[in-house]
Amino acid sequence: MRCSAVFTNSSGTAIDPTAVLFKVTNPAGTPTTYTYGEDDELVKDSVGNYHVDVDANAAGVWRYRFYSTGTGQAAEEGMFIVEESAF
Repeated sequence: MRCSAVFTNSSGTAIDPTAVLFKVTNPAGTPTTYTYGEDDELVKDSVGNYHVDVDANAAGVWRYRFYSTGTGQAAEEGMFIVEESAF
């Protein structure tokens, strides 16, 4: 599952924050955090545009959060549901 975020300034122009992080919690409640520049899973596509491809390998509710620190502080949260396979 691809999770994406765009970081912008107050005038809507895409910016790169000082630090970009991504946290995902699987249906069992286990969190994993990735930091841009340290973890290959958190990818910068272009200025201000980032994504993580989550290996959604369990049925249930997955929750995620992109957030940044320093210049360009922001946060965005989301969730997705993986249904049990009929096969």
